[in-house]
Amino acid sequence: MKNAQQTIHDLLSIAGVQINGPQPFDIQVRRPDFYQRVLGDGVVGFGESYMGGGWDCEALDELIHKLLRADLEHAISPLKLLLPFLASKIINRQRRSRAFRIGEQHYDLGNDLFQRMLDRRMTYTCGYWNKASDLESAQEAKLDLVCRKIGLEAGMKILDIGCGWGSFVRYAAERYGVEAVGITVAEEQVELGRELCAGLPVELRLQDYREVTGSFDRIVSLGMFEHVGVKNYRKFMTRVRGCLADDGLFLLHTIGTNTPKTSVDPWTDKYIFPGGMLPTQKWVAAAAEGLLVMEDWHNFGVDYDPTLMAWMANVDVHREELANLGYGEDFYRMWRFFLLSSAGSFRARRNHLWQIVYSQRGLSGGYRSVR
Repeated sequence: MKNAQQTIHDLLSIAGVQINGPQPFDIQVRRPDFYQRVLGDGVVGFGESYMGGGWDCEALDELIHKLLRADLEHAISPLKLLLPFLASKIINRQRRSRAFRIGEQHYDLGNDLFQRMLDRRMTYTCGYWNKASDLESAQEAKLDLVCRKIGLEAGMKILDIGCGWGSFVRYAAERYGVEAVGITVAEEQVELGRELCAGLPVELRLQDYREVTGSFDRIVSLGMFEHVGVKNYRKFMTRVRGCLADDGLFLLHTIGTNTPKTSVDPWTDKYIFPGGMLPTQKWVAAAAEGLLVMEDWHNFGVDYDPTLMAWMANVDVHREELANLGYGEDFYRMWRFFLLSSAGSFRARRNHLWQIVYSQRGLSGGYRSVR
């Protein structure tokens, strides 16, 4: 039987990656227990070994891109990871009683971190790089793209489900003269978001989507659907339908994936997005069927790659400052693995970014796609 080192070597060679090789995407092993950690714990061991300094890689994003393009993520699947997978099939991990957990563990990590990582509006979703050359312009372009897709007009009332720090509602109120309500499950987002939106006709609430009521001319959800879970997709769409005016439009902006899974990968679930889950086209379509009419479906997932790389560059620029704020080396390695692995997954076309526009009954005369 091959030893662990030889097994890992052979698997990596399929993707053109070497152990201690000369390329920036090659893995530089620092501790010999790396091999057994990966064989014994799969993707969790791979990520945890990196976090602990067991290995390094200069171009971590390109390493992940190459591993995913070679379909190696399922090459090692320890039995110990089967139980969480089975549990996610049985248990509703995104039920109402757990709704605020993602806010507490991820989005409330600290406004000081996100203020240094994101653009000036603090937009924590994929930018639109069609004609943009930097993060600021890509995020402005994305916000305006959403406004144009839903035909915003002055005087409209809009709802943003998963509003973050209020970047979209703030932009829409400033540029299009609308009245807006934004809801999020993260306390620190609400606190800072209210400061950023001061003086505008914008209300930010700490609220789960299942609790929202009222009627809105337009509804958007930008980067929140990844936390809803397949067991709740129909409930989500039903709530949207109940809050959307008869002639209204709803835009869903979400990461999606090719392969149906009831949870994100185990490392991401453990360290970054507890209870996270990426939808498939089939799941999204089934959730809206009979409730809403799909008017437009736009995939620009390739734009998440430069967005994530720009966020990583910002973290690197502020690395010393962040360390002094309490985000030390352990956090940096965890966050670097998260951001660069994510960039690699979008580059490999394993994950996507969808913007889907829905109406109540189908727009009279049809919908003209906006790009």
